[in-house]
Amino acid sequence: MRKTFLIITAILGVLTIILGAFGAHALKEVLSSDSLKSFETAVRYQMYHVLVLLFVNTTQILTEKTKNNLSYTLLIGVLLFSGSIYAITIGGIPAKSIWFVTPLGGLFLIVSWLILLFGFIKSKTV
Repeated sequence: MRKTFLIITAILGVLTIILGAFGAHALKEVLSSDSLKSFETAVRYQMYHVLVLLFVNTTQILTEKTKNNLSYTLLIGVLLFSGSIYAITIGGIPAKSIWFVTPLGGLFLIVSWLILLFGFIKSKTV
């Protein structure tokens, strides 16, 4: 399972760089200033959480159960948070139709950080 999470993490990392470059070059003339800022936020949050996923799946500090819980909640959070912003900014999906997805993704990301916090508290190696 760990290898699968690391492969997914690497794929998300590659996509983050591609999307960041796409936003910086191709979308500069297409999106409004506000939409471009939203897109950049999605890319930035995706990269932050790719790095957290990389840490989670390579550390010896956390239990396997904690690593799995964190990996799933982080992946869901990134897909919902960043994915919904991508869908709105470049997919043309009206924000009103998926307004609840972005905060739900944010909630998953918050829960992930809380799982990480409690994983550190419970760890016997820290």
